[in-house]
Amino acid sequence: MTQLDRRSFLASSAGAAAGVAAGAGLGLSPAAAQAGGVLRIAMTASDIPLTTGQTDQGGEGQRFMGYTVYDSLINWDLSRSDRSSSLTPGLATKWEVDPANTNRWIFTIREGVQFHDGSTFTAEAAVWNFDKLLKEDSPQFDRRQSAQGRSRIPSIAGYRALSPGVLEITTRAPDATLPYQVAWIMFSSPAQWEAMGRNWDAVALRPSGTGPWRLDRFVPRERAELVPFPGYWDKARVPKTSRMVLLPIPEANARVAALRGGQVDWIEAPASDAIASLRQAGFQITANAYPHNWTWHFARNPGSPWNDVRVRRAANLAVDRQGMKQLLADMMIPAEGFLTPGHAWFGNPTFKLRTDVDAAKRLMAEAGFTPQRPLRTKVLIAPSGSGQMQPLPMNELIQQNLADVGFAIEFEVVEWNTLINIWRAGAAHPSSRGASAMNYSYFIQDPFTAFIRHLATELQPPAGTNWGLYSDPDMDRLFQDLRTAFDPAALDRAMQRIHEKYVDEALFLMVTHDVGARAMHRRVQGFVQAQNWFQDFSPITIAG
Repeated sequence: MTQLDRRSFLASSAGAAAGVAAGAGLGLSPAAAQAGGVLRIAMTASDIPLTTGQTDQGGEGQRFMGYTVYDSLINWDLSRSDRSSSLTPGLATKWEVDPANTNRWIFTIREGVQFHDGSTFTAEAAVWNFDKLLKEDSPQFDRRQSAQGRSRIPSIAGYRALSPGVLEITTRAPDATLPYQVAWIMFSSPAQWEAMGRNWDAVALRPSGTGPWRLDRFVPRERAELVPFPGYWDKARVPKTSRMVLLPIPEANARVAALRGGQVDWIEAPASDAIASLRQAGFQITANAYPHNWTWHFARNPGSPWNDVRVRRAANLAVDRQGMKQLLADMMIPAEGFLTPGHAWFGNPTFKLRTDVDAAKRLMAEAGFTPQRPLRTKVLIAPSGSGQMQPLPMNELIQQNLADVGFAIEFEVVEWNTLINIWRAGAAHPSSRGASAMNYSYFIQDPFTAFIRHLATELQPPAGTNWGLYSDPDMDRLFQDLRTAFDPAALDRAMQRIHEKYVDEALFLMVTHDVGARAMHRRVQGFVQAQNWFQDFSPITIAG
């Protein structure tokens, strides 16, 4: 479609979502939910995230089905709202690089951790889980989980159990970012896979992790119900509610209607034009800065219009970020770079992101384009999804902004999980449908996820998620400096240099940062919104 017909699209989406709500029954009655201490959450995803361990549906999948049912060797501390999250021991109590061989890491496994099925987590179980993602000839190899996890741990060259309590991981080259990579990997039970006939489809219905929640009921595309795991190793994080119900409702207005109608207690990403009225009606609105950005990821393969830095800078100067902030009821932080303003890794870029239509027009004219002779190109977008905020009206505004300076943008709308698969395949793959960019929200929580995975030459698909096929020897050298920066001060400076290059060369369309807006009933208590893509649902209670 050349111009987004948002009104008709939203109307059809809302109608479909309402039909699902009425036909499937979105949850328990409000009275039953209140009496049972049940927390019912409407996600932005269009389906229940993959339940077997390594989730799909992006960061939202990890939030609701990863760090609930499972643990990583290294977890995130989600207990504070007033500071950035940091890594914390999970299934490993400590990890350290070998000073004599910086390709070698030693992880000490936490003793006495039980899977939901009663089996014990050991270093051998960790090896089994890495095999399910990386070793294609292993009996437990699962292509669906591998598609979600392999690209997150590109540095890993090998791994072995030195004893039940000690795991060794070796990297292809020295890489100080390995702990951040490992923090994405979830560990499922080898014993449960055996008990379910070595069949991952069967495991999906009765998975077994080590997390504070256990999957009790699963209906694809309709609901997942989690219950507390009383044997969880961290007693402070045993959930306080009796049940958490996850419901996929991808359309924002349908989520708002479900909250108002008492079908759910909590909604992710409420429609921005409903926030004021939800507040007036007594609902809680929570928000916090977190390591997120909302971008257009440019293709950089031969023939892409975004290979011209003048075009990239013009697009960044054309976007009315303050107008978008008004559109989103102030629930955003306007981008000043790829990272959030004031970040320790921001550095001092010379190209300043701002709205300057005249400067954008001059750059486009130098590149050979005007509003009368526009640059025509296609961009892939999703109607909803993890971290995508309100993508249809936001992209419509950008489309109008860019038209004013000499772009004619055509959008092709695809479902969020489909867009993720396109992103993994790369810009030259037929699945990209001739598009020269895609709208993608990024998890920018650590050195690897913030920078390396997007633009490292070695991580072009299928090896990684450098969707745009960008390749620059200077950037690769900066990444190498980062990987060998085991000293925190050296790592910070390496990150600053990389971010300066990201911004000065306008390597993405850098639009905004989300604040994780959520709306919930006032009976939902005890939630601490961490500055993180993931959240801890264990402390939450439902007031009577």
